[in-house]
Formats: sequence, C-alpha cells, structure tokens
Amino acid sequence: MIKVGIVGSTGRVGTLLIENIAQDKELTLGALHVFDELKQDAPKGVLVTNSMKELLKASDIVIDFSAPEATGELCEEALKNPTPLVIATTGLNVHQQNLLNDASQEMPVLYATNMSAGIALLKMLVKKVAATLKDFDIEIVEQHHRHKVDAPSGTALTLAEFAADGRGVDLDKVRISGRDGVIGARTKDEIGVMALRGGDIVGRHTVGFYNDGEFLELNHTATSRETFSKGALRAAKWLIGQKNGLYSINDALGL
Repeated sequence: MIKVGIVGSTGRVGTLLIENIAQDKELTLGALHVFDELKQDAPKGVLVTNSMKELLKASDIVIDFSAPEATGELCEEALKNPTPLVIATTGLNVHQQNLLNDASQEMPVLYATNMSAGIALLKMLVKKVAATLKDFDIEIVEQHHRHKVDAPSGTALTLAEFAADGRGVDLDKVRISGRDGVIGARTKDEIGVMALRGGDIVGRHTVGFYNDGEFLELNHTATSRETFSKGALRAAKWLIGQKNGLYSINDALGL
C-alpha cells in the first residue's frame, strides 16, 4: 500500500482526500499535516503533526491542497528529505514557484492548478482554438464560492497561459483582469481574465472567443470537489513510479 501524506488536511478537499483514501485499495493514509486543529477523527495509526519533516518521514507521497506559505515550507523540507509531491495549491509567488522547481530536480513533482480531467483537456482545446481563430477576442470568466481567497483562480490563469501560448504572446503583457471607467476600446491582443465570487459555487470556467457575427465558448463546471480529490489520487498513483522532474496533470492522463 502507498502511504499518502496530506498537507491542507483541514480544508474542503483535504477532508475529501481522507475519505477517498479510506475507500481506495492501493492507498493508505500515512500522515496529516495540521496548523491548528483537525476537525475530524484521524484513522487509527495515522500521524497527525504540524511538522513537515515528520509528515515526509511517514509518507511515500504527499498531496498538498493548502496555502502558498505551507507549500513553500513543504518544498523546502522535501529538499532535505526527497518525497514525491502532488501539489494543487494556487497563488504561488515567484519564490515559491522556484522552490517547487528546485524540488523537482530532486524528486518527482506534479503541479496542477486543477486536478480534473475535464480541465486538462480544456487547456489543450483552448490552445488549439486560440491558434486557429486568430482574429477572435479572448475573454475568460471564472466563478467560485465566496470563501476563495485568490483571484483570478489558478485554473483561469492556466487557461489564459494556454491561450497566450496558442497566440504566441506573453500573457504578462496582454492580461487584463479588471475594467472600470472610460478605459478606451479593447486592444486586439489583450486576454481578459475576470473573477466572480458568490455562494457555494465549486468552480466554473468559461473561455470565450468572440468575433463580429459569431462567438465560441468553451465551458467547464465542477459540480463536486471530489473531481479534485479523486483527480489528485489518480495523479499520485501515476507519479509514484516516475523519475525526478516537474509534471502536469496532462502528463498523468497521457494527454
């Protein structure tokens, strides 16, 4: 059995991971990392700790659905105790991204802003459509629950990166994530990425391609967070046998 450690075990997806692993025939729960208090009973024999070092020692692979600061701490400690990592934390800054890249030199690391198979395929479609419909304006709208703290979502930014790649442009130079007042007409190259927050929306992403006389919209809606937890477990089973390096969810799915 593969022993799984979880960072972010008190969060919504972390709670689902605990439940999903209990029903899995290939995985077992090895350790849970908590910063404050675990809100559910841990299975017998499972280590509950606030130490990344002890978490890594008790795990064959670690799945991280936490916050950027915790992900950075995890990567720093993993460099001392290399362990395969599946990371789904969004909102990483440049330093944290560099730590993730450094970790991938010493162990297999899979990083994805969204663990669903549908989003993995959507990224590929977005890149192809962006490259094909060169005269169309690209606008991305994401919707999430009221508790989400980062905006735009990591998934929306990833979709925007694939769109920019399809167009051969630098996303940092063309992304617009807010419009207000008399700002002038939309420029040809800009890619809009807008965020809506409210209620208990799990996640919805729309990538629109708009032209005079027609438009095309590609939509993905997550109706349950289990699409993320089960996707992460699928990725973990794949990653455990890989060489050192940085992988994506598309790699795990063979896309």
